Amino acid sequence: MTQSASCHCGAIAFTFEGEIDQAIDCNCSLCRRRGTLLWFAPKSAVTLHFNPLALQTYTFHTHKLQHHFCGTCGVAPYSEGIAPDGSAMVAINLRCVPSLDLATLTVVPYDGASK
Repeated sequence: MTQSASCHCGAIAFTFEGEIDQAIDCNCSLCRRRGTLLWFAPKSAVTLHFNPLALQTYTFHTHKLQHHFCGTCGVAPYSEGIAPDGSAMVAINLRCVPSLDLATLTVVPYDGASK
């Protein structure tokens, strides 16, 4: 199923393929503050539809993830990194997928604070 996501102002928009039935609720210092609910996809499943100049990037701790956010509205719709198997992956903030009913998802806690 194709899903659409974007930041609040729409300057960062993308589509992605996948069936979403659960979300990861990470308690690391960044996710906890942002309130993100994450879903992971291979980078090949994501198609970007925006001017790269709209994107800002933040890294911290091990710098393995590039946390992207909009330079205009500040919303962080996705992050990029490398999956445990070595493939390129994207962590999508499901709160940025307007058509998704978050109440239907199984939320799985992840202890990112201890990693």
